[in-house]
Amino acid sequence: MSTRTALITLMIFGVAHVAIAKNKKKQVLPDYVLRAETVLVVIHPDAGEPVTNPAANRTAQENVERALTQWGRFRLVMDAQTADLVIAVRKGHANGPTVRNLPSDSRPVIIQPGDGNIRVGGQQGRPPDLSNPGLSGPTAQGPRIDNEIGPSDDTFELYRGGIEFPLDSAPVWRYMGKNALDAPQVTAVEQFRKVLTESEKQHQQKP
Repeated sequence: MSTRTALITLMIFGVAHVAIAKNKKKQVLPDYVLRAETVLVVIHPDAGEPVTNPAANRTAQENVERALTQWGRFRLVMDAQTADLVIAVRKGHANGPTVRNLPSDSRPVIIQPGDGNIRVGGQQGRPPDLSNPGLSGPTAQGPRIDNEIGPSDDTFELYRGGIEFPLDSAPVWRYMGKNALDAPQVTAVEQFRKVLTESEKQHQQKP
């Protein structure tokens, strides 16, 4: 074999090896996320409301719900036990006084119009805890002021649903970014959509 032929053979082998390595890129989201049909969007239990904007987390929650509805991939539900996935959102803010346990964080009824669709939902009785209350001890049920030190970026966390205390597990996927939960773009949902699409492509490439 000539030197020229040997070099060409090595180059072809190298390109093929790189292509195989790229095809073996690890799938970001597990298969159960790809099979999911229902999702519950909640305000993270540890999230406080800035005193200057006490509706910040509620607005972020509704922005995410509206963006998911427009996407059309998942059906929104109000119970973690019937949700295949749980999304916990937290609006970023500067360090300072926050309000916790606001009554507005509990929604007995939802009437949410958007792009010709109206979403109506209801919750009877107290919803199940998403985290085990026994791990942190009893907590106050009424509003209270805290001096919270939290992330300044918005947080979007994805958890597996259909289990007891889903938020006690590590999130399957997390996205953090400045104003990532703001409408109309809702960057966190866009990034979730991209990573889900990429995971589906990787899943289809599996032998």
